[in-house]
Amino acid sequence: MGEEKKIEVEEVDSVDTPPRARLTPEPSLAENFARKRDYLTGFLAAEKPAPDVAGPGGDLQEAVVEALKSIYDPEIPVNIYELGLIYDVRVDADGDAVIDMTLTTPNCPVAESMPGEVEMRVLSVPGIRDAEVKLVWDPPWDPSKMSDEARLELGML
Repeated sequence: MGEEKKIEVEEVDSVDTPPRARLTPEPSLAENFARKRDYLTGFLAAEKPAPDVAGPGGDLQEAVVEALKSIYDPEIPVNIYELGLIYDVRVDADGDAVIDMTLTTPNCPVAESMPGEVEMRVLSVPGIRDAEVKLVWDPPWDPSKMSDEARLELGML
């Protein structure tokens, strides 16, 4: 069958540790890239305005809206906010959130579970103390309530 190849094996008691790679920059480079202590002093010392945490357009309300945008309708690949199922998001100064929402139809398969999921997702937002989801049917949902992004995703534009 051809030539047989032999593998040579050498037994040893130990192996020397290979030298570690070290990078030592040139002194001129180290001086150029050294962090200057006063670089951020003015920026960090500046007085920052207190964020408007609650209320319409506040940071907390925006955080709740972002949380709602992470919940997707199980039948359509669009989040419930862009789908137009969220009618109102209110957050008061105490961090209590009230969400008015609807479903595409009263006999929607997630009619029992979706409000609970919305409540849990809103409660997970840092700064929210309590969340109440109000399921409303007036005005009834229709495709005109969808955002342009949702229509584009569903090929309706």
